[in-house]
Amino acid sequence: MIKKQPIKKELVEIPNIADEKPFKFSRAKYLRRIFVSGLISAILIFIIIYTLPYTILSVSSLIEYALIVALVIFLVLLLIRYFTILIMAYLYANQYTFKKTNGYFPFVSIIVPVYNEEKVITESVRSLLELNYSNYEIIIVNDGSSDNTNEVAESLVGYRKGRYGEVKISLINKPNGGKAKALNAGIRFSKAEIVLCMDGDSQLSEDSLLLSVRHFANSQIGAVAGNVKVMNRGKFFTDLQALEYIEGLNMARSAQSFINLVNIIPGPVGLFRKKAVEEAGYYSSDTFAEDADMTLKLLANGWKIYYEQNAVSYTEAPVKLQQLLKQRYRWTRGILQSIRKHKKLLLNPTINFGDTVVLWSMFYEALIWPVMNIAVNLFFITAALVFGYSSFIFFWWAGLALLDLATALYCVASEKEEFRLIWYAVIYRMFFILLIDVCKMMSTIEEFLGIRMRWGKLERIGTVKI
Repeated sequence: MIKKQPIKKELVEIPNIADEKPFKFSRAKYLRRIFVSGLISAILIFIIIYTLPYTILSVSSLIEYALIVALVIFLVLLLIRYFTILIMAYLYANQYTFKKTNGYFPFVSIIVPVYNEEKVITESVRSLLELNYSNYEIIIVNDGSSDNTNEVAESLVGYRKGRYGEVKISLINKPNGGKAKALNAGIRFSKAEIVLCMDGDSQLSEDSLLLSVRHFANSQIGAVAGNVKVMNRGKFFTDLQALEYIEGLNMARSAQSFINLVNIIPGPVGLFRKKAVEEAGYYSSDTFAEDADMTLKLLANGWKIYYEQNAVSYTEAPVKLQQLLKQRYRWTRGILQSIRKHKKLLLNPTINFGDTVVLWSMFYEALIWPVMNIAVNLFFITAALVFGYSSFIFFWWAGLALLDLATALYCVASEKEEFRLIWYAVIYRMFFILLIDVCKMMSTIEEFLGIRMRWGKLERIGTVKI
């Protein structure tokens, strides 16, 4: 039990960081985008109609030829993408296995922004008191919660018993302003050289801090991304997300870490050199993916970002389909906003080549790949129904399922995960990824049209316990 101690309250003024102006969509810009899209579509349709009579092939032969070409292009891109990530992830794992440890133990401030987290904040702080590290403090930032989060957080304030001694827990209360401003308040209040930013519902594994801070002995490292895992497993969608986090996210971060260019530092666990955050102008509230935006700003300033696979943060994933789609809708639009915000680096590699590579990879994953995946699947389904290629399509999907099974096997073995998750790979691409890609495409259309969105908060059920 965490015993309640007398609370010493102080009034501390923390100035707000001036956010960049949010993107605004004027009526003229909105209409211009629709006009340009319509014009391009009309031109393409005209070219097809005009050139079709001059083709030697019949319509059925043309479709058959297009099917083969589309299959080959898609398969080549898929294999290049898969094996590039897989090889680089293996090289990272090999490098990590023989990486020497050091005696670098700086003072760390753990920033815990909370908004209506009364059900989970106690367990989150309890996990932080069990960390295998001696030199740290915990700063809870209550972002104007409307439930009993403030009362629960106040009961945690004071010096609490940690693994190696007393750990100071502080509480900052501020008006609701969003996660970015809450993180900024905690970072500005901190006097530490290194800050760890996490979500209020997350719980860290005991060695997370010890294994992460050692990388900051390298003066070029500006941040370290952690490994996010789904804790509330046992349901269909949470198990699929558990596999996705292992295969789709963590394997990619491993590959990116081999060249120290991780493209997104996850919100549930990310460590930063405070100096790097200050140089970047702190977190901004002008996107719905403040973690992606901060990552791009750090890379643009020349900092390297490493991935620590054993700095594990357990988080509560959406259980229902509606919650999952709402989460991915926000992620996609936030990433697109971050890409657009840094578009000069996307178009001009001479400014920062590494950042340009990261931006193009994000652009490909967020825009190009989902559209390709949906289009190819629709094309093949149509071909199967109209031209009788059903057996061919079955072998196509079976081949992809085998590829996903092999990848899932490697990822599960690499992270010592649950073996039962591997079998979800059979429907991972045919169902789950296709569903997520449809959500991404719809999000992209709405972002392109400038439709307003609101921050969707996941309803917590308080099941995350380690």
